[in-house]
Amino acid sequence: MSTERYNPRDTEPRWQQAWTEKRAFEARHDPSRPKYYVLEMFPYPSGRIHMGHVRNYTMGDVLARYRRALGYNVLHPMGWDAFGMPAENAAIERGVHPKSWTYDNIAAMRGQLKSLGLSLDWSREFATCDPSYYRHEQEMFVDFIKAGLVERKVSMVNWDPVDQTVLANEQVIDGRGWRSGALVEKRELAQWFLKISDYSEELLTALDDLKTWPEKVRLMQANWIGRSEGMRFAFTLEDDNGKQVGDKLTVYTTRHDTIFGASFCALSADHPLVRELEPALPGLAEFRREVAALGTSEESIERAEKKGFPLKLYARHPFRPEVRLPVYAANFVLMGYGEGAIFGCPAHDQRDLDFARKYGLPVIPVVAPKGTDPSQFAVGDEAFLEKEDDQTVLINSDFLDGMTVPEAKEAIARRMETAGMGERKVNFRLRDWGVSRQRYWGCPIPVIHCGKCGVVPVPKKDLPVTLPEDVTFDRPGNPLLHHPTWKDTTCPSCGGKARRETDTFDTFIDSSWYFARFCSPQAPIPVDRAEAKYWMPVDQYIGGVEHAILHLLYSRFYARAMTLTGHLDLKEPFASLFTQGMVVHETFRTAAGEWVLPAEVARAGEGYVHARTGEKITTGGIEKMSKSKKNVVDPEAIIERYGADTARWFVLSDTPPERDIEWTENGVEGAFRFVQRVWRLVADIQQKGASPGTKAPAGIAGDALELRRTTHLAVQAMTEDLGALRFNRGIARIYELANALQAALQKNDLDDGMRFALREAGEAFVVLMAPMMPHLAEECWQVLGHKTLVVDRPWPKADPALTVSDEVTIAVQVNGKRRDEIRLPKGLPNAKVEAAVLALDNVKRALDGKPVRKVVVVMDRIANVVSG
Repeated sequence: MSTERYNPRDTEPRWQQAWTEKRAFEARHDPSRPKYYVLEMFPYPSGRIHMGHVRNYTMGDVLARYRRALGYNVLHPMGWDAFGMPAENAAIERGVHPKSWTYDNIAAMRGQLKSLGLSLDWSREFATCDPSYYRHEQEMFVDFIKAGLVERKVSMVNWDPVDQTVLANEQVIDGRGWRSGALVEKRELAQWFLKISDYSEELLTALDDLKTWPEKVRLMQANWIGRSEGMRFAFTLEDDNGKQVGDKLTVYTTRHDTIFGASFCALSADHPLVRELEPALPGLAEFRREVAALGTSEESIERAEKKGFPLKLYARHPFRPEVRLPVYAANFVLMGYGEGAIFGCPAHDQRDLDFARKYGLPVIPVVAPKGTDPSQFAVGDEAFLEKEDDQTVLINSDFLDGMTVPEAKEAIARRMETAGMGERKVNFRLRDWGVSRQRYWGCPIPVIHCGKCGVVPVPKKDLPVTLPEDVTFDRPGNPLLHHPTWKDTTCPSCGGKARRETDTFDTFIDSSWYFARFCSPQAPIPVDRAEAKYWMPVDQYIGGVEHAILHLLYSRFYARAMTLTGHLDLKEPFASLFTQGMVVHETFRTAAGEWVLPAEVARAGEGYVHARTGEKITTGGIEKMSKSKKNVVDPEAIIERYGADTARWFVLSDTPPERDIEWTENGVEGAFRFVQRVWRLVADIQQKGASPGTKAPAGIAGDALELRRTTHLAVQAMTEDLGALRFNRGIARIYELANALQAALQKNDLDDGMRFALREAGEAFVVLMAPMMPHLAEECWQVLGHKTLVVDRPWPKADPALTVSDEVTIAVQVNGKRRDEIRLPKGLPNAKVEAAVLALDNVKRALDGKPVRKVVVVMDRIANVVSG
């Protein structure tokens, strides 16, 4: 064999073509085989992949290839989350149609992803903006209406008066629209809702069964659903003169134990009582407008200064008739939670305390550490936020004094219930899902508004309701609303003139069922249930933690809704979830503070300069790659220079996959050097090892036996590591086996036993690395004399007789940071441990040429290399 350098630019396209011609990754329904469905969260077609895509899809690809080698029938599809505002923005800014912009981007990104050599079933590809996809989305919505899962109601929304559209909370920045910069208004608007709140309890309790989801994700979802147990009760309202007025004020609280610390009541600015009082109270309308400018985001409300407007009403304390609590409209009370009204206990809630200090209201502590003298206990600028344990008790609270918080809650609840004052109530933070959006590039909502018949679902025979292509973006607002003819239609019930719904769906709907469509993407119905029963649930779902709440929660709800309406037969769509870390990079700036791309920076001594101008460059922090800070690395440039396998190897190496990984040029070059090293190793094995298919000779012993043990231990460990998604540890096994192979190849006068061991180890080595570096593996497999494809090769099995060992795994650190691990014989002298550790590639990379001052060895446990 030629020992020339390995050339990925020649090799990688060739093997990608071979896999395509063989249709190697197309999945087919086969009940005789165990299935494995691996799915990465599908991308938005922005036009270019980034390093986060490379890491995410490489992880899924390694798992798909590994499971395929184990004999599973693997489904590993790809599609595009293709609707959304960026396409409309492009239409406005570039004068292109959203459809052409989207499909051009899909074509570009498809080519970029294919260059990574991903084992994807492209025959199942679809984009959510394809009418062949969203017609089924519309069909299911009609079914959801019939099942009682849909409601149209008036709700308070963030309204951008310039763009004339509803904004999500995340699109309101400092009270202004994220794109227009206009002050956002709160408006009441008729919206379509999916009744996800009906499933609050079920979605919450089912989290306990998702054992293979990250604990942090389950906690985030639980907090978002927000189950609370409290009391619903009412205050009698009076005017300035003590005269009882109107209806009682109903509040909901989870801290009914603090009722004796109440000093005011606060209502949402949108509370019906506040709106009723607005005409009679000068300044209240302006206050409500000011509150509306905050939007509906809890985060923005939390950050804002706590303000109120006195309503000239008073709430009579239920247990101290002589006490009257002033009633305010307040900017920190949400109409969407509880009753839209609270009583404030400033001593034990920071928002209430800030409010009370601003308006000079009493601050009465009613909970304190056990043994505290009530007369000596006071609250300053921070509320006393006690734990509900036996170390805190009630004070200044009449019949509750001395009780723990749980005891006081129970006592006050019983007292209120006996008196008919209130009732226990379970509340949820989760609100119904508003799915209406006033934009063009989204799935049309399939309903018709008729003056005679009301709201009428579009008959299924008339689906899909497709978007018109002759739209313009030369005026604010929804192009569908402005279209001269599209919205005009006839009522399917009475045949009279009617109007189409001009709102389109929230794009979260598109991504809440796509995983089910992948099971049967050509089916004439939303989901072929037989296919879905075979493939679902997704065995391993992979994606960013930024989707831990809404996307995953909506998908869980959608699976239940689809099951209720006969489209699926399961409630949890994702059996296992993995959230990968981000790819981060140094940031670079000029003296003027302008961000500079890493590709434009060159080293100059200990610092950096601009490669073109020679200007000194300063380095900033290591942050997530972002276009705004220009600390991005172009995957296409990396693939062009080093090859896809190098990029894949790097994003899997060193760092645990759930943590952030820092992209460095040295790291990439190190990965490329390993590619070349593998190429040379395989060449030597072909020359010095036994021929393919050679049987093991009798009596293998000595170094040959040790190489066989190393090989089978690597197979055993790698099998465990990839099964547990410990990709970086699996790569460490490859490095160990490479070191063992190199050491064996350096020996002279190889006997038949060693030649066999070299062949066995070499073939195992290639198959083990194939999920990570599939192109290189295929080329090496051919060099070793095989005519088949590695992708069709079964996963090797470890011989139990060769994996019994007196070895231990030693954690390897460099300057206290874990960099690798190595298996060595128990009780090995420190000098030999030191030599083995210093030979590791990961250690050499971490040292980066710095001298070694000492190696601290904790026998059979840890080796820490300290650089000088």
